[in-house]
Amino acid sequence: MKIDIHTHIIPEKIPNFSKNFGYEGFVSLANKTSKQADMMIFEERFRTIKCNCWSSESRIADMKKHKIDIQLLSPIPVMFCYWARSKDALKVSQFLNDFIIEECSKNPKKFIGLGTVPMQNSNLSISELERCKEIGLKGVEIGSNINNKNLNHADFYPFYQAAQDLNMPLFIHPWEMMGMSQMSKYWLPWLVGMPAETSRAICSMIFGGIFEKFPRLRIAFAHGGGSFPHIIGRIEKGFLERPDLCAVDNEINPKKYIGKFYVDSLVHSQDALNYLIDILGPKSVMLGSDYPFPLGEDVPGELIDHNPRIDADIKKDLFYKNALNWLGLEKI
Repeated sequence: MKIDIHTHIIPEKIPNFSKNFGYEGFVSLANKTSKQADMMIFEERFRTIKCNCWSSESRIADMKKHKIDIQLLSPIPVMFCYWARSKDALKVSQFLNDFIIEECSKNPKKFIGLGTVPMQNSNLSISELERCKEIGLKGVEIGSNINNKNLNHADFYPFYQAAQDLNMPLFIHPWEMMGMSQMSKYWLPWLVGMPAETSRAICSMIFGGIFEKFPRLRIAFAHGGGSFPHIIGRIEKGFLERPDLCAVDNEINPKKYIGKFYVDSLVHSQDALNYLIDILGPKSVMLGSDYPFPLGEDVPGELIDHNPRIDADIKKDLFYKNALNWLGLEKI
């Protein structure tokens, strides 16, 4: 069995949220054909997407071709809408969550859903998290920062407590990357900013004591944990040398949190994947492709499948066992 924990989906038809709410910034689709459409923000093209971004038929055909048994469907981060008014972001979240669970209900053996919540408002994020649980979503995807608040911020403690109590895992995806205004060329926000942003999120949660405060909270980070696995030595060195700066909220060595969270396998080379497994351990890595986007793995799971260093038992962990553990499912 192969479970791809990192895929994105968007509804084929999106309400005109900008018109409905009276201000701009919400995603819409334009220039749509049977094969592709343009995602628009502020009436400018953000990205051209193919039909497999909304079409379950195209998606399932690709899954069959790539021998993927199950996809976790999550929203595209540009639709988090943390910048919007809370009540409006809630409506967008509800629309996306209803769409995702509908797709899962149509193909229950192929899809598992992750929702989204308006993280800028604690009460609304918790109420929508509860609704996600009620309608059958198995977790939620959140951004790596919320309007420039790091994920250790006390504003998010009630949400983490609710997620822990509801047994709802979190998938943390980089978005609103730091330094974007300085990286406008060469696609640097995606190539450089996202790995740094994910490391920022992991370090914030470690140094902020989130794993201590919420020990049953199951968290996964996208893109192989970004740069974190590659700079853990530097992070530990800083912690040991300058505890006055690093250990102000948590006195536990950051290296001891290895094994306390999950990452996906999207690192783009066998050498990087081998290193990731060596550093974080084979029980912490899950197949994740970022389907259907161009920075994703073209053939999901290929880096694992064709890797001579990964034996059959570890492949089972990476392909589905770790995903089941993270999701809190005994079987599917």
